[in-house]
Amino acid sequence: MDKFTPYLKSSLSADNFKILPLAGDASSRSYFRVVSGENSYILMSWEPFDPSTYPFLTVASLFKNHGVNVPQIISQSGEQGLMLLEDLGDLTLERKFWEFQDESLVLPYYKKSIDELIKIQFLTTKDSDKSCIAFNTKFDHDKFLWEFNYTYKHLLKGILKTDLSHNDEKLLFSDFSKISEKLASHSNYISHRDYHSRNLMIKLGEIKVIDFQDARLGPLQYDLVSLLHDSYVDLSSESQLSLINYYKNNIKSFVGNDFSNDEFDEIYKIQTVQRCLKACGSFASFYMTREDRRYLKYLNKTLTVIFNELIELDGLKLLLKLLNDSGALTYGYNKL
Repeated sequence: MDKFTPYLKSSLSADNFKILPLAGDASSRSYFRVVSGENSYILMSWEPFDPSTYPFLTVASLFKNHGVNVPQIISQSGEQGLMLLEDLGDLTLERKFWEFQDESLVLPYYKKSIDELIKIQFLTTKDSDKSCIAFNTKFDHDKFLWEFNYTYKHLLKGILKTDLSHNDEKLLFSDFSKISEKLASHSNYISHRDYHSRNLMIKLGEIKVIDFQDARLGPLQYDLVSLLHDSYVDLSSESQLSLINYYKNNIKSFVGNDFSNDEFDEIYKIQTVQRCLKACGSFASFYMTREDRRYLKYLNKTLTVIFNELIELDGLKLLLKLLNDSGALTYGYNKL
């Protein structure tokens, strides 16, 4: 970690500090806590970048300009691939959820998370300057279809060893394509893309949004599904419904009379299947590509969510049958 010393000396105008590595998640970036006197910061290390086009910086600027609570950027060096950020602590929404014995006590933090989400979706989307990369990247038909294929490759074929006939595989991807087109037609709002309890920090009672560099245009329902059908927590169906209603009530001033509750609910169900399948594909790929078993324990629960939604949908009956026949919901992923 000596390689960080010159940068930190310059950024902090100090010679005495400690650099403590932080446990990583699924990201390719490395993070460290830097302690200097009574202050602490987060050092992010990645490959060299161009500050004018670097997604983290451009999205951070867009979000901050519209009041979204994001970490303060203290300094950055594109040449060295380094960035010094405000230290938000270690309290994630996920940790807060599990600390409470009574789920109702965490709902105020979920409402605050929805407040931040509404800023992202409605305030940043209306920004007159469309230069941020988030406006030039979109959940289109091909992206949604790629995510379906990602799950098919790593989970259904990779872990579960599913062997479909050529005709059934063709029919399955025809269904995927139709669903992808339907979702893509609603990709009109800025989406965080990974809006779940591990990317929402709590500092001094307020929600802070992190890991937003992959923001892009997407459906309203994408981030809401990520938050309420988060694989890492177990929100009850009653809490989910309460939070959906809170969301709907608070977007009325933005959507006006054009809002269709039935259409919103239909897309929400379809998006739940797609988003949760993508999460399962990621969990499976971590195991298949690098033998990372940490996320396998979330597969049974997330697949059950998908299965329950599929029962009420007409367009993905083959996927429903495939999950049932493969034993995907009860498979012993934790024994791999």
